[in-house]
Amino acid sequence: MMPMSEPRIPVLVLGLGNILCGDDGAGVTAVHLLRRGHELPPAVRVVDGGTLGLDLLALVAASDRVILVDAIRGDGPPGTLIRLAGDDVAPAVYDRLSFHQVGVADLLAGAALCERYPDEVVIVGVVPAITGLQLGCTPAVAAQLPALVAGVVAELARLGIVAHPRAVRLDAVDDGARALGL
Repeated sequence: MMPMSEPRIPVLVLGLGNILCGDDGAGVTAVHLLRRGHELPPAVRVVDGGTLGLDLLALVAASDRVILVDAIRGDGPPGTLIRLAGDDVAPAVYDRLSFHQVGVADLLAGAALCERYPDEVVIVGVVPAITGLQLGCTPAVAAQLPALVAGVVAELARLGIVAHPRAVRLDAVDDGARALGL
């Protein structure tokens, strides 16, 4: 069993993807929009996990519930929103998430091996158009980013957590957010 190096995290919202690979960066962009646009209680930890894979094991292992936010291959056209939960999560991390997600499959398997698999894992995602080298999302996916954030807010609400919207001043955006196109 894995020793507890971090205090328990009731809810982890984990944005995944690579902003240098087009729509693959949708999950990362969405968590930055979530943080910027909503006040969240201390029970919720929002993390830009990028493409860190197994480096996120301690964080996931310390979490009771995990909401993964990412680009997901699906049957719908680019920009289609997808929610996966329960028994649909394991096959998705092997077959439907974007190319960097072998690390996510390993991450969840590692948590299970350490007997620290979260009580619940949900994937909230969007079908990508392009996951090759390109800075920023395509118009179809960019148009769905607010809905992707709303999907995460809905997941939090389902868990009894209110994400209070806040006024966002565009002149208050930090340089890191500018680099993400936020």
